[in-house]
Amino acid sequence: MSTTAISGAQVFDGEKPLGVTTVVIEGSRIVQVGGDAPAGAQIVDGTGATLLPGLIDAHVHTDRASLALALKFGVTTELEMQGANTRDRRTPISEDDSVADVRSSGFALTPPGGHPSELFPEDFHPGRPAGGGQGGGHRGEPPHHPDATSPEAAAASIPQLLAHGSDYIKFMIDDGSVEGHPGLPMLDQATLNAGVAAAQKHGALTVAHALTIDATRMAIEAGIDGLVHLFVEPATDDIIAMVKDAGVFIVPCTVLNASMMGITGDQLADDPRVASRLDSDWDATLRSCFGHYPQGKLQDVLDSVKALADARVDLLVGTDVSQPMPFLGGLAHGASVHQEMQHLVAAGLTPAAALRAATATTARRFRLSDRGRIAEGLRADLLLVDGDPTTTITDTLNTRAVWRRGARLAA
Repeated sequence: MSTTAISGAQVFDGEKPLGVTTVVIEGSRIVQVGGDAPAGAQIVDGTGATLLPGLIDAHVHTDRASLALALKFGVTTELEMQGANTRDRRTPISEDDSVADVRSSGFALTPPGGHPSELFPEDFHPGRPAGGGQGGGHRGEPPHHPDATSPEAAAASIPQLLAHGSDYIKFMIDDGSVEGHPGLPMLDQATLNAGVAAAQKHGALTVAHALTIDATRMAIEAGIDGLVHLFVEPATDDIIAMVKDAGVFIVPCTVLNASMMGITGDQLADDPRVASRLDSDWDATLRSCFGHYPQGKLQDVLDSVKALADARVDLLVGTDVSQPMPFLGGLAHGASVHQEMQHLVAAGLTPAAALRAATATTARRFRLSDRGRIAEGLRADLLLVDGDPTTTITDTLNTRAVWRRGARLAA
């Protein structure tokens, strides 16, 4: 079993800076943090660099090609919020260290004709499930599509989703108003309550898609564990207090809200550190935007992020990135994680808090006990970057090396 020692780098362990510290990898695991490099170890000189845990994107729709792109940006795990990469179908991905690892909700509970059906053109037939996974390289049964037509149906769908390999359960609470399609069929409170209660009975983590304050209230009243979007309206003291008191986490997906408001990813696409890793399809997608909510103001979202952070609500880095198509624009796998951290800092978080939101906090809230931190015994999912992102968050894009389960990604 090969042994690698990364020496001379500053280490951010997912929670706090450790200073210049040696980290030793043996096989797929971190076996030593601190001390001297063992005799015979392959030495990686980290002088002038910072070693971080592999980043986690807490909201994606993905496939094998997208997982490969994410890994190039140091994103070693993606959390799918609708798609086909469930536990019973992802063995080839789990064993492939050239792509990011993945967890998945499978398919979310939404009424027939409900969100996200309105996002896709009528003639859109991608040959893969709407909102995510291609199914490439998957084995096992087809993904389970839950029934959310009644409280009884929603409750009955939960054990079926879990049996088909869903890692957590997602609920869509969306009437289409933010996307410019008001009047979409939407989960009612009773159906939502029944689904969440059934998931909790089975010990499953629950998350909700909610883009408005009203939908956020519905999710919290149902007892949801986390919200994988942040509402687009200005925050009220009441909703901040409600979120705080409920102990839920929020994945703001600020980059998605910006795209909804008509803000493209041009600035990110122009960064040579990003441009060098994107093909023409992803470049075009990043330079586009959703543009469904032009009346929104990004500053309102940033103010909400700051208010939630001040209330000590757990914030997680996520993007809602999907496929390389302009109508899903403003986002790109991997790259947008770095922009999301920049948005969190612009909102008033410290760079260290933004890094925690992309590593240890996400791992803790999604019960991923083997990653998200640099500690003995954990997976050697690591990102080495030039500079010091604990003071300059944009340094996270200065990729020097990426490891996934101890395997260094080829440059």
